[in-house]
Amino acid sequence: MNPQRRRTLRAGAAALSGFLPISGLVINRNAQATLATPPFRLLVLLELRGGNDALNTVVPVDDGRYLDARPRLALRDDAIVRFDGNLALHAALAPLQSLWQAGEMAVVEGVGYAQPNLSHFRSIEIWDTAADSAQFLQQGWLARAARDASFARFGADGVVIGAPDLGPLGGGARAIALADPERFARQARLAQAGGSPARGALAHVLRVESDIVRAGVELRPDVRFTTAFPRGALGFAIEHAAAIASTRRVPVIRVTLSGFDTHQNQLNVHAQLLRQVAEGVVALRSALTEIGLWQNTLVMTYSEFGRRPRENASGGTDHGTTGVSFAFGPRVARGRYGEPPDFARLDASGNLAHAVDFRSLYATVLERWWEIDSASVLGRKL
Repeated sequence: MNPQRRRTLRAGAAALSGFLPISGLVINRNAQATLATPPFRLLVLLELRGGNDALNTVVPVDDGRYLDARPRLALRDDAIVRFDGNLALHAALAPLQSLWQAGEMAVVEGVGYAQPNLSHFRSIEIWDTAADSAQFLQQGWLARAARDASFARFGADGVVIGAPDLGPLGGGARAIALADPERFARQARLAQAGGSPARGALAHVLRVESDIVRAGVELRPDVRFTTAFPRGALGFAIEHAAAIASTRRVPVIRVTLSGFDTHQNQLNVHAQLLRQVAEGVVALRSALTEIGLWQNTLVMTYSEFGRRPRENASGGTDHGTTGVSFAFGPRVARGRYGEPPDFARLDASGNLAHAVDFRSLYATVLERWWEIDSASVLGRKL
């Protein structure tokens, strides 16, 4: 990190009186709960599946090396929106300005991990389990977090919308993957609990099945919103996520938007995807505000990796290393954290070095959002 950037980050952290920064993500905890039961706090994860191009998301438009690396794909002034000073984002993200101006948006640059793996399947497994690059874990980081006693009061540990895999909830959480919550609830109400005694592994399977059936009933989305949700797959998923959140019976919802593996024709595809993200987040904020839940919500985006700085010959970008994560919510301290891309520190493959370990974001969620000891989940303090 250059000295000027380091001073800027330190000054920014020092100015955040009443906030507790941890490796880039800051949660406002001015209000302390005094009740024995912790307050309901919802985490919404927005997965940008395929490897989102961080450089065309938070755009280093003033860096000539970015322009040189992408003669066709680099975004110029007419294709960006400046949020604050040197912070330039893809123009498709303009709807997020309302959250930035409200102080409800943080940008974390340079997110990644040591010895990055550029396979989609392995890298997202690393992100889902919070593993080291050469470490193989069987449980997702949220499945491990769900062992905390505070999760027992919920109908389910989490709900996944838009993908069949449980991701960070895989490996033991009471989690549900669904495309249509209303249909799931109808089916759950029709399910009958078996009366036959069971032992051992069978008893465990039946108990988990019973928990999920019960969760289906409890997560029945009866609410109707005045919010206008965007058309398309993500808008549909966001509407269902808001309906499930309204029950206050689940602490985690993951929504997946696919299509970010932009090896070719990136300009148009990426713009459409980022527009869906921006409009979806704004709609989620509006819907949760309607039902009085936005104050209790933290939204965080992630992707399995970024893209290579240099464009390819097909009008796209290939698998890279570092990415960018956004955090949204009333308890997020607005700001730009981490480090901007340093084109002078490319590795032998032409990829950027990471500045923020992605697990430090998880540690912030665990410690500052849910008040769970992060070392018990992540195996270390970050």
